[in-house]
Amino acid sequence: MRNIAAIFNEALAALNGRDLRKAEEGFRRVIKFEPSHVPALNLLTIVLMNTNRFAEAEPFIARAVKLNQGSDVSFYNYGLIAKQLGKPALAHEQFTRALRLNPNVRESWNNRGAVCNVLEQYEAAISDFDRAIALDPNYADAHANKGKSLLEIGRHAEALTSYDRALSVRPDLAEAWLGRGTALARSSRRVEALDAYDKALSIRADQAEAWIGRGNVLYGLRRHADAFASYDRALDIAPQAAAAWLGRGNAYADLERYDEALAAYDKALTIKPDSIEAMIGRGNVFAGLKRRDDALALYDAALSIKPNSAEAWLGRGSVFLDLRRRDEALAAFDKALSIAPDLAEAWLGRGNVFGDVKRHAEALEAYDTALSIRSDLAEAWFGRGNIFADLRRHDEAFAAFDRALTLDRDLPGVEGARLYSKLNCCDWTEIGAETRRLIESIRAGKGGCQPFALLSIAALAEDQRRSADFWVERLLNLAGRKAIDSVPAQADKIRVGYLSADFRTHPVSYLAAGLFEAHDRTRFETHAFSIGPAEDSDLRARLERSFDQFVDLHGRNDDDIVGCIKAANIDILVDLMGHTLGARLGVLAQRPAPVLAGYLGFAGTVGGALLDYVIADESSIPAEHRKHFSEKVVWLPHCFMPHDAKGREISRVGLDRREQGLPAEGFVFCGFNNAYKLNPPTFQSWMRILKEVDGSVVWLSDLQDVAKSNLRREAEASGVDPQRLVFATRVASTADHLARHRLADLFLDTLPYNAHTTASDALWAGLPLLTLAGDAFAGRVAASLLHALDLPELITHSPDEYEERAIELARDHERLRGIRETLEERRLTSPLFNTPLLARSLEEAFEAMVRRYRAGLAPGHIEVPAAGSALFISE
Repeated sequence: MRNIAAIFNEALAALNGRDLRKAEEGFRRVIKFEPSHVPALNLLTIVLMNTNRFAEAEPFIARAVKLNQGSDVSFYNYGLIAKQLGKPALAHEQFTRALRLNPNVRESWNNRGAVCNVLEQYEAAISDFDRAIALDPNYADAHANKGKSLLEIGRHAEALTSYDRALSVRPDLAEAWLGRGTALARSSRRVEALDAYDKALSIRADQAEAWIGRGNVLYGLRRHADAFASYDRALDIAPQAAAAWLGRGNAYADLERYDEALAAYDKALTIKPDSIEAMIGRGNVFAGLKRRDDALALYDAALSIKPNSAEAWLGRGSVFLDLRRRDEALAAFDKALSIAPDLAEAWLGRGNVFGDVKRHAEALEAYDTALSIRSDLAEAWFGRGNIFADLRRHDEAFAAFDRALTLDRDLPGVEGARLYSKLNCCDWTEIGAETRRLIESIRAGKGGCQPFALLSIAALAEDQRRSADFWVERLLNLAGRKAIDSVPAQADKIRVGYLSADFRTHPVSYLAAGLFEAHDRTRFETHAFSIGPAEDSDLRARLERSFDQFVDLHGRNDDDIVGCIKAANIDILVDLMGHTLGARLGVLAQRPAPVLAGYLGFAGTVGGALLDYVIADESSIPAEHRKHFSEKVVWLPHCFMPHDAKGREISRVGLDRREQGLPAEGFVFCGFNNAYKLNPPTFQSWMRILKEVDGSVVWLSDLQDVAKSNLRREAEASGVDPQRLVFATRVASTADHLARHRLADLFLDTLPYNAHTTASDALWAGLPLLTLAGDAFAGRVAASLLHALDLPELITHSPDEYEERAIELARDHERLRGIRETLEERRLTSPLFNTPLLARSLEEAFEAMVRRYRAGLAPGHIEVPAAGSALFISE
């Protein structure tokens, strides 16, 4: 047999000559004849490592280090092999032993730090990388690996510095460009992140992780098609890359393509069954589908694996907030923040909780914190806008909504909220184009506007129907016409429940308090379910006395409210909210009563077939407009709007025009309306009218300073002295406010959103009102009031007719005096202000609804004639 030394030397020469096959054969022969030949064991290990056969190499290196524990190189190689085989604890042990023998090898520190990263021992990893860098300040790999550690503990700016240092040494280090992209992405610098990923891929196009990172950035930029293309490239390279399937799931979820999202998340979980991110993604999909129990189960499953998953706590908080379980929501968001203080979405959640309960200062603080972390978080800007709108700081609301829209045009409701706040500021810059764009988006099936805001923006009832249906069915995901699970036992009296957040000083209660009192208690049992805040006022105390049962449910979640209504065995639940602030459509979706009807609070369709009936009259919803309502329409005989004589006493104190800022002489047009009801067509009509009526002024509500300033500027631009706009001042009481209407000569109505309560106030005070009848319910209310007073001459049907009639009446004092005298007579004798008569008509409608339900018939259009019993109208 040949000398073992000769065989070893031949093998060594082959290795040096890169003839790895011959070297392997030689070293194996040596080991066969001398199993304890340490140099052969070490060199065979190197050959196998160079051919990526790490599993084969492990037993040889293990034998080598056992035989010779004095070689740091052997321990180092063992560490590399264990690292490649996914044995981080073993790798850490071997690198540690190598470092004990020789602490001056930069690679040993760097590789042990890389293993610490795998073991999630990030501070230890940073310490090791610093030791490597101390040995060689230009060690690019150590700088890049340190960046990865810093990323994982949220120190993004420091991570970016480390990556930049690595790239200053090695500009072609693809891993550093990859890490730089991730650091920038996590800092919400998405465009820069995209550039970094592209640079990494230009160096090495086979980096699946870079394609995934690129896809994640594009998903964040809402460039969904490009994101899918990047994920697909990653999957071409690494079909089992769970992160790519996760990214696809996130993108599909963002597009509300929920079935495809679930399939992608399932694929990710098949590859990586313990993927917390995929579990949370599935939970988020179920939360979007309002399958809240399923969502919570998935978040809990994620937390059972990783109790400190901030994202899972965030998901729980979002579901609890959706359920209006606010204390639990806040606790979940706080838990998320205790784990990840820079989780902007959790701060957003806190802001939403505080906003929901009107803790405005805390809400703004939470939103500001979210934005200090992620300045591009559109939802936080939207939340700020909502708080400012609630505080009537409309100019600040506009700025916030404008920023949100810039960041995310598809954010539900933001485009309409921005436009609505702009109307509240009377800022009409580009208002026509912006209105057309919003309406076009609604017709294209997008949810750009909350239905209430749309009433003052969109003139057509069909557009309002599209928006309401979309809002209920797609955004709120509420199913209409759900079957009731239990039918109240028939009793001697029909049990009517009124659901409202406005049982307080609010126009709805201001109008309806007398109606509630006027119900026939021998035939009806009335219940109030108050879901809004209480207040210490005479009106609130009166309202609490107006019902057989008054239940304060403020702050309670939907399930609690539904349970309370069901326990009361309500036959008809009357929703007084629609899409107004504080509405609880989720309660209605659970159908807590056999019959659901909408009344008074919202002049439009709720949509989505959520309610059975809407209560109105023939003037406000003509027969040809019923198709624009998902509800069946109930016509009351005169006007649907109630009146409360007790709460609308008119002061007899003498009032002087000059005390109100009005000219002693001259014609006074009145327009006591909220700013959002004003718009260029209406205002230009008024300016043309003022030009034709010498010495006239228009008397407006006390608006915000920004609105006043803008209106004065618009007047001047129209060639009208801004001093002819007179803004009302605050008066001591409602009685004084009603009395001062008599200082005016003619109330000018607005379109597309008429004066409603303010129109009723004007007519009750004896001030004639001129309206332009619109297409939609909100634009026909004043016409309904005037029809009930039999004053059709005050209803016009075109802008030209509206302007001509206003000018005629201002110039023809006798004619206007005659109208005023007629109004003064009829306000006391007509059905419009006869509350007991309205109560009887409404009760007949209730009886017709209940009869129809008990007969097993579907809801149908109902007309209550002035003469008596209800008449069903064919569909």
